[in-house]
This record gives sequence, C-alpha cells and structure tokens, in this order.
Amino acid sequence: MISRIDLRGEALPEGSALRDLLPRAEFDVEAALEKVRPICEDVRHHGAAAVIDYGEKFDGVRLERLRVPAEALARALAELDPAVRAALEESIRRARLVHREQRRTTHTTQVVPGGTVTEKWIPVDRVGLYVPGGRAVYPSSVVMNVVPAQEAGVEGIAVSSPPQKEFGGLPHPTILAACALLGVDEVYAAGGAQAIAMFAYGTTDDTAGGDEPGCAPVDLVTGPGNIYVAAAKRLLKGRIGIDAEAGPTEIAVLADATADAVHVAADLISQAEHDPMAASVLVTDSEELAGAVEAELKAQVAVAKHVEDRIAPALAGKQSAIVLVTDLEDGLRVVNAYGAEHLEIQTADAAALADRVRNAGAIFVGPWAPVSLGDYCAGSNHVLPTGGCACHSSGLSVQSFLRGVHIVDYTRDALADVAHHVVTLAEAEDLPAHGAAVKARFAGGEPDKHSGWKVPQQ
Repeated sequence: MISRIDLRGEALPEGSALRDLLPRAEFDVEAALEKVRPICEDVRHHGAAAVIDYGEKFDGVRLERLRVPAEALARALAELDPAVRAALEESIRRARLVHREQRRTTHTTQVVPGGTVTEKWIPVDRVGLYVPGGRAVYPSSVVMNVVPAQEAGVEGIAVSSPPQKEFGGLPHPTILAACALLGVDEVYAAGGAQAIAMFAYGTTDDTAGGDEPGCAPVDLVTGPGNIYVAAAKRLLKGRIGIDAEAGPTEIAVLADATADAVHVAADLISQAEHDPMAASVLVTDSEELAGAVEAELKAQVAVAKHVEDRIAPALAGKQSAIVLVTDLEDGLRVVNAYGAEHLEIQTADAAALADRVRNAGAIFVGPWAPVSLGDYCAGSNHVLPTGGCACHSSGLSVQSFLRGVHIVDYTRDALADVAHHVVTLAEAEDLPAHGAAVKARFAGGEPDKHSGWKVPQQ
C-alpha cells in the first residue's frame, strides 16, 4: 500500500543529493505550457465567448453568461445547511484574527538629519481568486483567499470557480454561499487555464453574444488548482502577479516511537484523499511505529471513502513513502530537505523540534494539531507552497496582497552632505549622467573638499 525508503546506517548526503532520495510527485508544468498557451491566446482575442466554449468542452456545460447572478449568491446562502454555515463563520472569524495581525504599518527611518526613507504598504488594486472545483468542493479555499485580501485592503476582489453541470452551470452552491458570507459579489463560473486567462486579459463582454459588461483585468491571481491552472499562471506571470504554481498536496509527518499510529495513519490518509497525486510521507526513527502505521493504513483505508480513485493510488504512488532514519536529527535533515507543504511533528519534544524546522509551508505541533485543523479552523492559511518550494516561498498571507513602496525625502543640506559619494559611485559605474543630475543642483557653488566640484555654502 505504501513503500519504504530506508536511510539508516549511512551518513545522509547534502543538498540536492538528499532531496533526490526522497519521494516526490511528478508535476511537469513545462509540458503543460504548450497545452494552455492556445487556450490563453483564444481568451485573449475572443474574451467571454472563448471561456464559455472551453467551459462546454472541459466542464460539459454551456453557459449563457460567466458572472454569477446576485440572486444565485443570495439563494445559495439562504439554502446553506445551518451547521455548514456555522462552521464557515467560525473559520472566517479565526482566519480574520490571524490575518488582521499580519497587517503592515508605514515606517519612516531618519537616515541623516533632513533625510528620511519611508516604507509605505499599498494593497494591489484588484485580485482574481481561483477556487478549484474538480474532485472536491473547497469553500475553505474561498475563505483562505478572500480573508487575507480583505484584511490587506484590496478594493477589487473577483472569485472564479469551475461551472458545475449538476448545478445548472453555476459553481458549487457551497462555494457561492462562502462568497456571500464574505461579501464578495463578483463571482464567475470559469475554471482551468481559461479562468486564469480571463483574469489576466479581462473580457469586454460577459456573454458569447457580447451584450453584457465583462470581467476587468486583475493585477494578481492567487489560489490553488490543477496542473493546467499552474501552467497558465507560469505563462501569464508578468502580465499578472501570482502567488505560486501550486502542485499536488503534500503531508510529511516526523514521528518517533511516542507517536500514535492511529493518528499518523489517519493524517496520511487525510491528504491522500485529495488527489491520486497527493503525497503522504512518514519520516521516523522507529521501525515499530512504521509497522504499526502500515497496519493502520490497511485497516483505515478499508473503511474509507474515495479509495480507488484517490487514496489507494496516492499512497501507492512514488510520491508517498515511509522513510526510516537513524535518529531524529537525521529525520530533521530529511524534512528540511523535503520542504513539505504541511509538516506534522509528532515526537516526545515536538515543540523543540518544530522550532528547528527551516523548510515547511506550515508546521503542526504535537498530536492535537492535525493538518485538517489548519485546512479549516486553526486560523492559519492553507494556501501553501508545494513541491519543495517551501525552501524559498511562503504561504498566502496579507503580505501577498501588499506592495512595499519607498518614499525618499531629503533636504538640500542632506543631499549636499552625501553628494560626493553619489557622484563617485556614478563615475565608478560609468554612468556620468547620474552624477551630473546631482551636480546640477549645486551649480556655481563653492568647491567641495571631498570631490573637487562646487557645492554652494549656506
């Protein structure tokens, strides 16, 4: 059901050599680029008509218009199961608590008397938030994308999710209800690469006939999706900002003999049920735990849902494994090399080990903080880097929607004090006009003892 990789007994290699020993899903975004390129070009030139055509081709439903009517959003919220509504409201409340604390404040540094640099944080003007809708329904992804954008102060927020044939071409009603709960009224029934292209290029029309206003272009697109969504993001990056090229979901569990095999197995299965390419990895120094987890996987999978199409192929795939290590020090090196999207630490001293982790999208400490908690109600964000990108990238946050702008304010005296250094560096780079732009401000003054050109005295 799940393979083993035994790294005990020898010194672990460094860097990429260690990463190459670890399980990883194949996710060839480059190969998908050529498939999404014509789709994106078609949307660029033909707008909503092209998006509607691709919705019919890929989602099996022919739409009259892309934008979800306001009455459909209101109806979805009114008909939402009260228990689901209560859970979503609590998820939103906790996410707001965490993300509100991430807000950045303007800060001014006095570099010298009369010379300041202020860093001001400005939200992007308009964002497109993508919510997948393939094998599963993800209203939680609405929460995780919308809340940080709102807390950052983004004024223009549009959500897109694939049309669902069984709901008359609308996105899943729970997704629509989540949008309504969050006050988002600009929602589109579009999925895949064509949705990303719609956000990037905009559409002047909203119907195939062009008789209604369309989707205005956005500055930034965030949210997870399949390989074609990731490829479209890569293709259009530069025209739009993107959060990441999200790959298949991952969980790594670093555990010792104190871990509960029932918990570990349940957590590995919880990620495997996302997708047949999902990665479930256990790193442990305990062969006894490894055996117990293998037994638990068999027992729990036998009574699980989504076994044949998701869980079984995910656990049996090359991206999943039980990795045996000599000790927890080696285990720490392994999980840092792996850089998991989700990393659970289930050891005797979990907090101390978690503090030493350098590469992970999110870290879950101890037996009472499973990944499922983070997916919904921890308050943290579940849009996280995958495929080892945690070594250089962060999960979605308020910061993702902000731009830092430096405001430089110098007086005449403050510039005069450093002018000779500016001129010297400009000449060292063979950019004399840069220096001349400073000299022009002090033409006809007294000679400066540092540089030999004139600076007027006060």
